[in-house]
Amino acid sequence: MTSAAAPALTLLLLGVGALLILATAIGQVLRETLAPDGSNPVVENLNARIAAWWAMVALLAIAFLAGRIGVVVLFGILSFSALREFLTLTTKSVADHWSLAAAFFVILPFQYFLVGIDWYGFYAIFVPVYVFLLLPVISALRGRPDRYLDRVAETQWALMICIYCISHVPALLYLQFPGFDGRNVLLIAYLIFVVQFSDVMQYVWGKTLGRHLIAPALSPSKTWEGAIGGIASAVLAGAGLWWLTPFTPLQSAAMSLVICLMGFFGGLVMSAIKRDKGVKDWGHLIAGHGGFIDRLDSVIFAAPIFFHLTRYFWSTT
Repeated sequence: MTSAAAPALTLLLLGVGALLILATAIGQVLRETLAPDGSNPVVENLNARIAAWWAMVALLAIAFLAGRIGVVVLFGILSFSALREFLTLTTKSVADHWSLAAAFFVILPFQYFLVGIDWYGFYAIFVPVYVFLLLPVISALRGRPDRYLDRVAETQWALMICIYCISHVPALLYLQFPGFDGRNVLLIAYLIFVVQFSDVMQYVWGKTLGRHLIAPALSPSKTWEGAIGGIASAVLAGAGLWWLTPFTPLQSAAMSLVICLMGFFGGLVMSAIKRDKGVKDWGHLIAGHGGFIDRLDSVIFAAPIFFHLTRYFWSTT
C-alpha cells in the first residue's frame, strides 16, 4: 500500500471494522434474545456470515498492505479456488484431463502474469480469444466426442467466470488517473465494499420487508423489496465514498448503481447454474457463505464492467 492511499484506506477499514463490531453485537443480542440454544436458523446464519466477514476483511487488509504483488497473488489464489469449485460441478471426461491441467497450471497463472506486468492488450483477449479457440483442440485430439460440446462450453464458462472476470479486480491497480497516483488500491476497496454492501443490505431488506420473489425457481430469498432496498442503500453508500475514487459524488452514485445491478445479475446467474447442477452452495470452505464463488458471484460480474468503464471514461492509459 502506498503512502498516498494509506490514510483513506485506513479510514475505510476502520469504518468497516466499526460496522462489523456493531453487526457482531447485534447478532449476539439476537441470539441471546431469540434463541440462546442456537435453534434459530436465520440468526445463526447471520452470525456465521458476520464471522466469515471478519476473516475476509482481515485477508483483504493484509493483501492491501502487501502492495500490488500481494493483491495480484491473493486474487490469483481466489481464482484457483473458484475454478476448482466450478469445475467440480461440470461434465468431464478422461479426454479433458490435459485441458483441465492447462486451465489450472498454465492459463490461470499466465493471465495473472499478464495482469502483473500490465499487458492490457493481451490479458484483455487472452482467455476469450486464444484460450476459447485453442483449449477445445486439446480435448478434441483425444478423440472422445461424447458430450463434447457440453464439456467444452462448461469449461469455457468456468474460465471466463473464475479467471478472466476475477482478474479484472487486481488489474485496477495499473490504471492511471490525473491526481490519483498511488491510490488505485482504493478502487478495489470501493468496488468490493459497495458490491458486498449491496449483497448484505439485500439480505437485510429481504428478510425484513421481502414479500415478492424475483425468481422462485432460482432463489427462495431474492425478493424485489430486498433487491431495490439493497441496491438503493449501496448506491447511497457508494455516493458517500466518492472520495475513494476519481469520480464526483454523482458519478460515484451512477457507478455504484451499475456495479450493484451487475452484482445482482451475477448472483442470479450463478444461482441458476447451481440449481441446474442440483446444489445449494458452490462449496463449504467459508462458514455461512458456502464456497468462494458464493461470496464472489456479485464481484465476478461487476469487476470487468467496473474496470472497463473506469478505464474508458477516467483513465489516461
